[in-house]
Amino acid sequence: MKNKPYPYYDVPEMNDIKDMIFRNAREIPDNTAFVYPCETGEMRKTFLDLKDDVVAFGTWMYNKKLKDKRVAIVGENSYEWLVIYLATVCGGSIGVAIDKSLPEDEIANLAKLADVDTAFVSDTYFEKVGKKICRKSWNMKEFESILSEGRRLVKEGASEEFVDYKMVDERISTILFTSGTSGVSKAVQLSNKNITYEILHTSMLFQPKGGVLAVLPFHHAFGLVVGILMVVNYKQPIFINKSLKYVKKNMEEFGPQTMFLVPMFVEFFHKQIWAEVKKKGKTQAFKGLMKSTDLLKKAGLDVRSKTYGNIQKVFGGNLEYIICGGAALDPMYVKEFRSWGIEILNGYGATECSPVTAVNRPNQHKDGSVGHLVPGIEVKTTDEGELAFKGEIVMQGYYKNPEATAEALQDGWYFTGDLGYVDEDNFIYLTGRKKNLIILSNGENISPEELEQDIARDEAVQETLVYDEGGKIVAEIFPVEEHFGDVEYFEKLKNKVNKGRPIYKQITRVKLRDKEFIKNATMKIVRYKNIPNSK
Repeated sequence: MKNKPYPYYDVPEMNDIKDMIFRNAREIPDNTAFVYPCETGEMRKTFLDLKDDVVAFGTWMYNKKLKDKRVAIVGENSYEWLVIYLATVCGGSIGVAIDKSLPEDEIANLAKLADVDTAFVSDTYFEKVGKKICRKSWNMKEFESILSEGRRLVKEGASEEFVDYKMVDERISTILFTSGTSGVSKAVQLSNKNITYEILHTSMLFQPKGGVLAVLPFHHAFGLVVGILMVVNYKQPIFINKSLKYVKKNMEEFGPQTMFLVPMFVEFFHKQIWAEVKKKGKTQAFKGLMKSTDLLKKAGLDVRSKTYGNIQKVFGGNLEYIICGGAALDPMYVKEFRSWGIEILNGYGATECSPVTAVNRPNQHKDGSVGHLVPGIEVKTTDEGELAFKGEIVMQGYYKNPEATAEALQDGWYFTGDLGYVDEDNFIYLTGRKKNLIILSNGENISPEELEQDIARDEAVQETLVYDEGGKIVAEIFPVEEHFGDVEYFEKLKNKVNKGRPIYKQITRVKLRDKEFIKNATMKIVRYKNIPNSK
């Protein structure tokens, strides 16, 4: 199909997450829902297993009087994490997802901010933070024994109160913390309706038709709502990655058709591929090959699967789509991965919007955009160019933070802080971040992201950050190892990036660093922790 508008996908109906779990168990009980590695090997859970496990855990929670509670979940991505979350929200309690990699005191502070009543913490972190979160904390290593007790309760005819509980649309079900780059985390309150609407309407734009490798953290909205719940609603199997060091191995073993990633992964894979080509001394030949296969594809002859089979093997041999969100992605990556036979569909959103507001479609996409607006929601831009969204995906506010809520939500509109525009086809484009704007003494405004994108394209650059220092534009760079301390190389790069730009948009100075920038949960550089004298 040509790159043009086409009908939205038909989405499996669901009233809420609980309805989705029970529906799948009825309709496709023996289909694989999850595959995950554990101490005894590779485990598989069917959709019937998932429903039975959620019911058993939920029944145990009700038996322990864990109803109408705020339940913190802290730990690595795991099947246990998901069952605990699902049992929590399907029983009417609030799931509070906290990043396990944060400092101990910060985890405790976030739990306190959310008024957590009880917590489930993986064994890896239990001794460090279990008791700091709240007095009633459970170690996830007890998961199997809890399930066994729950199954016994169900078998012996315990109260069916959990099973009979009806989820309420307007009720808060989930608290997720913002992972912003410029300030303190805020507790985003999402209702059952927020999440259900997100699953159904984002699914209208993209439909996975094969297995998905879940890499992104479950405590993040993109990783949980889109990478897990949307895929479950589409009845596709999910392989759970427990650690980033196993991503390559998991791809080869599972052979996913779709992956949901943030730009850091895309950039890493891209640089690895080109590094291998360079190592073989075939850079120019490979570029020529890409031009040839691109021309053949335009002429109607697609030879990418045969030509780039070795690249496909890196991803397991079946990868068709990467859905990329969480931060801006240079269109160059989209074009080059497409040349190799993998379509990157760039998307956009915020935790406050459950989280996706736009995504490119397989057969309707625009390179450079962050996607087509999710059906059923509204978008507008302010006079300053700030994007705002309105609709059923917009959060219920920040918990215990009325000032921040009043600033972000106005007349039902969520103001993102992102600068951009919407074209005539409802595709959204980003131009920068409102808070990141560099305002020079001559009144000119500069989006640092524009310069950062051009710098990051260079193969010698791992990470970069552009900021104002004393009225001068500085580019701070974390190079690849072989270019550590290579001042001359990066002076030439500075001149290359500056070429053709007006003087006020030119980089004045380059700083080199020997360690990575501090990043948040979605692997975005945290500006306020990295820029000198920032607040």
